[in-house]
Amino acid sequence: MSRLHQAIEQDVQRKLYDGAVTIVGVGGKVVFEHAIGFADRVAGTPMRLDSVFPVFSISKALNAVLVLQRVERGEACLNTPVSEIIPEFGSRGKQRITIGQLLSHSGGLPASFPAVPAEKIGDLDAVTAAVCDVGLEAVPGEEVSYSPIMAHAVLGQCVRRLDGGKRRLRDIAREELLEPLGMADTALGATTALAPRAVMPRVSDDSPGMFDASALVGLGLAILNPELNIEIPAGGFVSTAADVFRFAETMRQGGAWNGKRVLSRPMVELATSNHTGARANDLWTYARELKGWPLFPANLGLGFFLRGEGLHPTYFGHLSTPGTYGAMGAGTTNFWVDPVRNITMVCLTTGFLEEANSALRFQRLSDVAIAEFA
Repeated sequence: MSRLHQAIEQDVQRKLYDGAVTIVGVGGKVVFEHAIGFADRVAGTPMRLDSVFPVFSISKALNAVLVLQRVERGEACLNTPVSEIIPEFGSRGKQRITIGQLLSHSGGLPASFPAVPAEKIGDLDAVTAAVCDVGLEAVPGEEVSYSPIMAHAVLGQCVRRLDGGKRRLRDIAREELLEPLGMADTALGATTALAPRAVMPRVSDDSPGMFDASALVGLGLAILNPELNIEIPAGGFVSTAADVFRFAETMRQGGAWNGKRVLSRPMVELATSNHTGARANDLWTYARELKGWPLFPANLGLGFFLRGEGLHPTYFGHLSTPGTYGAMGAGTTNFWVDPVRNITMVCLTTGFLEEANSALRFQRLSDVAIAEFA
């Protein structure tokens, strides 16, 4: 049995999480692909390779590509103030926040959820209007504070405005990113075709931490309900491990898949470079006190996290090279690309872990994968 298979199987047996679909590729060739555990533990539904997950903040990488496509077309620049595209955004000190600052989580927006009723969290127009009315929590460009919802809601609305307001963001995503890459099992908000294969979100770790796990379950269920017609650019995509792997491989190959290009190689290189320097990410302030984590650089690109250097906690494993990049989603999902070793790994799980515990889980599994397949 593969060491990676054994490590994940032990996690599921210990009920650390309910189930997982994991894919590892080396040089574009899949060397490990496995589904284990439960898509729905309570119902006893087994996990399948084509199970559909709410990928949560992996969505930010997908949304970032939609934004960067507009930059490549000359419709905006990374230092374009958002208020030039969404004039109503330029209030309460936000007039100089740029597209690049929102992509790198250094725009100074609050880390809280927008002040909209629960039933409106998937309404992109309502959420954007709420964000336009908030003030700053930090001077743009001076601090790094991960934005769970607000920054990418605004970025998604920028894409719509630059598109002339003719299409919904979910349609732009499908037509300009998902269909060119053949990601037929991915959508911004579940569709009726994908819903029957959806996993069942559940809390498997209720220890205190960053997010309210029960609220995440509710959000996951909403995202997976096609009747709600949800658009949450920051965390509302649903997908399979195979589709996330295809997206990751597209980035590894410089923005193209099977001859279909969605980004230029120079843009991929820029997006996966460190744009936050040595500044720390306020996201982990709680973990420094609660978990004893050290202070370390945020290592953020434009829609992607980077591994960076040092033995600090990392979703991508200590054995990955410093330029490894990827994204992760609230206590459940993770992908990364090591461009030096040409290794790609995707691991989607169901059963929420507290976020710091999830990070260390993926760190451990990533190290096992690299040691076994590099």
